[in-house]
Amino acid sequence: MSLIARHLEAHGIATVVMGCARDIVVAAGAPRFYWSNFPLGHSAGKPFDAASQRDTLRGALRLFDDATVAGQISENPQSWSADDQWQSDYLNVAAMTAEELQVRKREFQRQKNIGRAQAQSNPNKS
Repeated sequence: MSLIARHLEAHGIATVVMGCARDIVVAAGAPRFYWSNFPLGHSAGKPFDAASQRDTLRGALRLFDDATVAGQISENPQSWSADDQWQSDYLNVAAMTAEELQVRKREFQRQKNIGRAQAQSNPNKS
């Protein structure tokens, strides 16, 4: 994504990359980067949390006004959880029992169903 952003910028189109893998995006030289200290795959905000997603997008768009130098990074002030332990524990399947994996799978499916039901009941709300 960073390489595409650089190409677009070279042709006069301003970009902001939203991401979670800070080291990778920085190494690739994104022109503007809105970093969320979230697990990979969640750069647009917390799943099924429209307020988190709106706030993340607002922060990323704010970079268009705030950025003063190439390669500027802005950090999402949201936290994934109350402490940073998630970084060691998040999806560490080696540390989970088969039962815990099943519980997580059921919870994930439940949350996915809730999100789908909400989207179907109110498709115009964001």
